[in-house]
Amino acid sequence: MLERIIDWSLKNRVLVVLTTIFVAFWGIYCLKEIPLDAIPDLSDVQVIIFTEFPGQGPQVVEDQVTYPITSQMMAVPYAKVVRGYSFFGFSFVYVIFEDGTDMYWARSRILEYLNYVDGNLPQGVSPSLGPDATGVGWAFMYALQSKQKNLQELRSIQDWFLKYELTSVEGVSEVASVGGFVKQYQITVDPNKLRTYNIPISRIRRAVQRSNADVGGRTLEMAETEFIVRGLGYIRNVEDIREIVLAVDDRGTPVLLKHVATVQLGPEMRRGLAELDGRGEVVGAIVVVRHGANAYDVIQRVKEKLAELKQGLPPDVEIVTTYDRSALIENSVATLTEKLIEEGIAVALVCIVFLLHFRSSLVAILTLPLAILMAFIVMSYQGTSANIMSLGGIAIAMGAMVDAAIIMIENAHKHLERNQGEKDHWRIIGDAAKEVGPTLFYALLVITVSFTPVFTLQGQEGRLFKPLAFTKTYSMAAAAVLSVTLVPVLMGFWVRGKIRSEERNFISRFLIWLYQPLLHFVLRWKWSVLVVTLCVLLLTWFPFSQLGTEFMPPLWEGDLLYMPTTFPGISITKAREILQQTDKIIASFPEVDRVFGKIGRADTATDPAPLSMIETTILLKDESEWRAGMTPERLIAEMNQALQVPGLTNLWTMPIKTRIDMLSTGIKTPVGIKISGPNLGVLQELGVQVEALIRQMRGTVSVYSERVMGGNFLDFRIKRSAIARYGLTVGD
Repeated sequence: MLERIIDWSLKNRVLVVLTTIFVAFWGIYCLKEIPLDAIPDLSDVQVIIFTEFPGQGPQVVEDQVTYPITSQMMAVPYAKVVRGYSFFGFSFVYVIFEDGTDMYWARSRILEYLNYVDGNLPQGVSPSLGPDATGVGWAFMYALQSKQKNLQELRSIQDWFLKYELTSVEGVSEVASVGGFVKQYQITVDPNKLRTYNIPISRIRRAVQRSNADVGGRTLEMAETEFIVRGLGYIRNVEDIREIVLAVDDRGTPVLLKHVATVQLGPEMRRGLAELDGRGEVVGAIVVVRHGANAYDVIQRVKEKLAELKQGLPPDVEIVTTYDRSALIENSVATLTEKLIEEGIAVALVCIVFLLHFRSSLVAILTLPLAILMAFIVMSYQGTSANIMSLGGIAIAMGAMVDAAIIMIENAHKHLERNQGEKDHWRIIGDAAKEVGPTLFYALLVITVSFTPVFTLQGQEGRLFKPLAFTKTYSMAAAAVLSVTLVPVLMGFWVRGKIRSEERNFISRFLIWLYQPLLHFVLRWKWSVLVVTLCVLLLTWFPFSQLGTEFMPPLWEGDLLYMPTTFPGISITKAREILQQTDKIIASFPEVDRVFGKIGRADTATDPAPLSMIETTILLKDESEWRAGMTPERLIAEMNQALQVPGLTNLWTMPIKTRIDMLSTGIKTPVGIKISGPNLGVLQELGVQVEALIRQMRGTVSVYSERVMGGNFLDFRIKRSAIARYGLTVGD
């Protein structure tokens, strides 16, 4: 059958050439449209359930919110891991699904199962789903700074202007604000005045709720015109709150809220803040890319949108980019593309040197980019992005892709040497192609399916290595198809003229001169050669046994993430002080371009960070601007030495790597120890003991045991017998 395909291709060579041109343009189009990313998306299909329970401690949140939700989520189909986190005032539940589960199917099932939980939750508590994204989707961050606007004004600009505009950008799942102050109406009650007027505090809450509403009535017709009746009662300013009526005394004088309380504007309680370059607090924002979206394109659209929105900002407000993944994507893809081009040039030079016939070399050289473009067509429709792994698969295949073309050309040369002038040129080419074409086609197919075991990998391993296996397979399959269709046609057009024999090629003669004595030697002393080879193989066992193992070599992202951990119970004021101090020290290094520090959590369900967790994103300058002899490892070591702050356990990593580690393991490092048991106090003691042991182990850079019992609480224990004398309940 393959011989008939070769004959058909030679007879319809014009059609084959036109089809090749069409496929080439199709491949170029797909190449331009294919998504770009630094590495494959290693994140699991994840749905986050976020629940607010204002004013409640972690234990209450755990018992009344987190536990009922996690126990119900265990029954969701295809859910493989359910993690619950309880903090002061809110709860996070992470449901991770098996590979292949559709994200939006998973979200719909979570919503279905949440209906079963509603009856078990406290009144007024309503769980909500987080964005259709993961922590890996943190692809772009920026900060707002101004010399004239305060933090509350900057936060209002972010929350009420920039946030909504950026959320409308295609591919953006959420824009999360962090830092600054959220404006709030605050009522400070004087208990002595309440007692004077005999007003309980519950009446104040009820009065405020009933004094902030617009209502609608029916319609009224006057002078042949219809009027809609409305009652306008929304609170517009502080004075409206002060004028709220609480009661009327015996003389008919109203008791207003301003008589028993102070009303003012103030900041909402903060569980996170942001800092820039060690100069002070700023308002920050995190652009979260939707799951499965093209991160590079989304970032470009966000930048364009920000450039438009700058025109609507006050003149003194500046938008500063604090993290931009597109630079990493561009550098990663550009580096690998450059290596692919270099490899292609090397293959082309080898073909030219060994064939010593430029037009014949063009056959093999042209096959290479065509096969790659055909692979990009399949990648585009499969949804595989161009990243270091998928392009790496093409790089692996490049050397073998031209094998068939070179062998067929050499065979055509031999046939032309013997039969030129005796047979028709196209017949000679056809005979040469049919002689070796079928064998070469099947040989390429064997190489094509050689990565089949990779497709059986599951989890992160599969998501990491499958793109490489796919692209290598597609490239080799394309080369196999071209070897029996296009290559014979191109040989017919270009393998003409003066053809040098192998004996007249001085490079071939020189290599044969080197190769033949060695071949004769190993054949003469075959048993000795086998014994020596076996001994060398055995000697490699010791160095092989000393090699370490790792899931994936760390990708240098070009930026750093400093993630020290403090002891729990730290105040927001002290957290701000520590954050500014560490940022200022980091910014003093000449290799550092920008430092954006965050402590606590941003307003997003993808960030469960407690107030004891610092995340400082360090943007580095280009390595050409670094000090002589400086390396990333040395820079980290110097920064670590400069940041020996009491109470901080340092951790140096990179943004994407950290998000992947936290998503897959629930902790921010690739190696961790989890201890389970019924008593939190005993668990904490065991954790501290394990911390001391691990710290002494060789290779340990830093170790920290979470202090699960380290929170500080001011408890009021109600004496039920005492309140019963006054007719009060715990709720009162």
